[in-house]
Amino acid sequence: MSLSDRIWAWANPRKFMALSGAILPWAWGLAALCLGVGLIWGFAFTPDDFRMGSSVKIIYVHVPTAFIAINAWFMMLLASLVWLVRRHHVSALAARAAAPVGLVMTVAALATGAIWGKPMWGTYWAWDPRLTSFLILALFYVGYIALWEAVESPDAAADLTSVLCLVGSVFAVLSRYAAQFWNQGLHQGASLSLDAEENVADVFWQPLVLTLVGFGALFVALVLQRTRTEIRVRRLHSLKARARAEAPA
Repeated sequence: MSLSDRIWAWANPRKFMALSGAILPWAWGLAALCLGVGLIWGFAFTPDDFRMGSSVKIIYVHVPTAFIAINAWFMMLLASLVWLVRRHHVSALAARAAAPVGLVMTVAALATGAIWGKPMWGTYWAWDPRLTSFLILALFYVGYIALWEAVESPDAAADLTSVLCLVGSVFAVLSRYAAQFWNQGLHQGASLSLDAEENVADVFWQPLVLTLVGFGALFVALVLQRTRTEIRVRRLHSLKARARAEAPA
């Protein structure tokens, strides 16, 4: 069996359930450890910023949730492409499972951004390019979830939501790179970057990395847990349909 075949073999629901069951305890543990240490370190033991004051500490929630919100959509895009090309049901269910998690992260990023923006900009909201594209991304999450619920046929719903995911990816890209596309707007540049000059100071950077890892592990754990639930629900529906078909008239 080739490496490609071995990778695709994990799309089998039974193998996925076995693998995800083994990963989940580690993902939950890593999320709890990194979030616990990172948030306590960041909020309790880092100094106030000389310009932003104590409001800078919201970075430990705002930056990770914004990062996950954008990359959750890209994960959904990848899973949707797998569904469209290979018709693996686990990939479609994984994309469906990730959407509510991504929506929560997007709303959290918007809310913490508004709280942070008030003392910095004097307003909770501005029609900044990145903020606007992020709001549109949130609406795409809502539309994606609603479309799954509205279409009765699971395969048809997977097809339609996959197309919607392709379209919404434009706004995921804009949310990530809006500050670079337009040299205007109130939103600051990246807090973490390969360019050392753009990074926050080490005293803020170190706990921020921990919270990023923690939120990332939390996302993985939630998506795996929700995907396992989606698989079980799909199995239950199949068993009910089979029982109805075999029942005497």
